[in-house]
Amino acid sequence: MVDKKTIPHKNTITSKKIYIKMTALFIGLGYLMKNKILGSALMIAGTTIGAGMLAMPLTSAGIGFGATLLLLFGLWLLLTYTGLLFMEVYQTAKRPDVGVATLAEQYFGMPGRIAATASLLILLYALLAAYITGGGSLLSGLLAGVFDAETLSESGRLQLSVIFFTIMLGAFVIIGIKGVDGLTRLLFIGKIAAFIFVLLMLIPNVQLKNLVESPIDNRLIVAAVPIFFTSFGFHVIMASINTYLDADIRRIRIAILIGTAIPLTAYVLWQLATHGVLSQGEFVQILQSDPSLNGLVNATRQITGSVFLGEIVRLFSGLALITSFLGVALGIVECVGDLLKRVRLPASRPLLAVLTFVPPLIFALFYPNGFIAALGYAGLLFAFYGLILPIGMAWRARQLHPDLPYRVAGGNIALIISLIMGIIIMVIPFLDLPKVVG
Repeated sequence: MVDKKTIPHKNTITSKKIYIKMTALFIGLGYLMKNKILGSALMIAGTTIGAGMLAMPLTSAGIGFGATLLLLFGLWLLLTYTGLLFMEVYQTAKRPDVGVATLAEQYFGMPGRIAATASLLILLYALLAAYITGGGSLLSGLLAGVFDAETLSESGRLQLSVIFFTIMLGAFVIIGIKGVDGLTRLLFIGKIAAFIFVLLMLIPNVQLKNLVESPIDNRLIVAAVPIFFTSFGFHVIMASINTYLDADIRRIRIAILIGTAIPLTAYVLWQLATHGVLSQGEFVQILQSDPSLNGLVNATRQITGSVFLGEIVRLFSGLALITSFLGVALGIVECVGDLLKRVRLPASRPLLAVLTFVPPLIFALFYPNGFIAALGYAGLLFAFYGLILPIGMAWRARQLHPDLPYRVAGGNIALIISLIMGIIIMVIPFLDLPKVVG
């Protein structure tokens, strides 16, 4: 006869199973939070997914979902390919912590360094000035409840917000890539949660007939290319990623593939939700009345009947702006640090902080229109830095180093095709095409 005391109680067994599962879950989460590949992938995705993503459906309003899908996938393929080219070329770097400008000088001399440094700094300073302005505006709205009009004027509150926003987030950048990694992971969770909520509100209202509508004008597809092209702009932090992952090709490759797959998935789902909810006629009406994110939000809010939707979109915009700010600032730190090493000046953290944040902060405070106007040329600058430069360096590296351990698939034919695509993208803004929102 079996003693009942020796038989474990059912509740005890269940509790042990739950404890084991929870322990395994926390161990798994702890591993993921410490995993540098995941952190790098999230930094790539965070830099790529900006607040402008929410207005992307307005850019593709006259194109239709099918053509938009092909456009997004094609540009993702092209820019992931050139991102991997940077990794291929970094195999030939004399040190793993050098910047892209040093690599450009290695293959094209001083003209290569000047072109790489100038294109990157102008692009990143313009972007950072825009992010500082946007972030300060968001923060100013929160400070309105702290300071009344008599204590601090509206313009004074905005300037104070701009400075505080820059110092608060800039501190994480100056700490180093580990600080950016930790904050990005935290913000990315909130960004994904907000995005999922918006999708859950919209997808039940998707109609198939809206998704199969044809482009209003095929020329709009070409006109939208330079705008969608900049939506995969993670290349500005490739130097940081290479250093962070100790120039490990396998880990960098995984980080790039995961980090670019996340924004591609987000873009496709967002386009699916908005194009499925709104017909071509409704999109045209938005473009005529209010061609902005506000117009899009109001239209979707009317369809879903959710007044909470606008606030969630605002939350997503704020988080997306911050993660993009961190990625862009990190790109400037690496570029400026690389330049200081070239001229043999000490790249101290205080000096890097001044050179990274003071120029865009000054323009954001006193000359916002000057640097913001430079954003109009962001596509051209990024086309050079994200396509022409890595293709040219890879071509030279393969000639000078025929026995590289890793080469991106496609051979020289893929390089030539990508180069042609890059030249076309740079020419498109100068063609006589219909204007799109962007």
